[in-house]
Amino acid sequence: MDDSTLEVLLQSLKQEDEYQRELATAALWQRWFYQKGAVGNQRLQNAQTLIDEGRFDTAEALLSALAAELPDFAEAWNRRAVLYFVQRRYREAMADCQRVIDLVPYHFGALHGLGLCHAAMGEYEEAIQVFRRALVVQPYALANQRLILECTARLS
Repeated sequence: MDDSTLEVLLQSLKQEDEYQRELATAALWQRWFYQKGAVGNQRLQNAQTLIDEGRFDTAEALLSALAAELPDFAEAWNRRAVLYFVQRRYREAMADCQRVIDLVPYHFGALHGLGLCHAAMGEYEEAIQVFRRALVVQPYALANQRLILECTARLS
């Protein structure tokens, strides 16, 4: 996918038309999962299966190996961040989310995840800042809008 296609997708996330936003969202997720081709995607899917089965140690080993082997594969880091979040290993999840954001600054999934980690640790001001960054990419993301309100209420 070339840069012009990417720009169209990012602009589509900001359109009023919900269908257009959904198509762009799906296309970006596919781009991220297939960044390293079918083999990279399959390894991510294998890790997800392990997570779904509760085999966290094996999933972590697979994702860590994948991230070490392909350090620019943002979705390997993101999937490991999801695993760490599920395990309530928030600081480790945050480090992986930040790695994803460094690689792909518009990765709305990693931005959302980073905000969730801050919120889970009671760092509501930081969470609000990150959810606002996510809204720059996806202004219609109701989950982030709702989380900003929840975090703001917790600050009161």
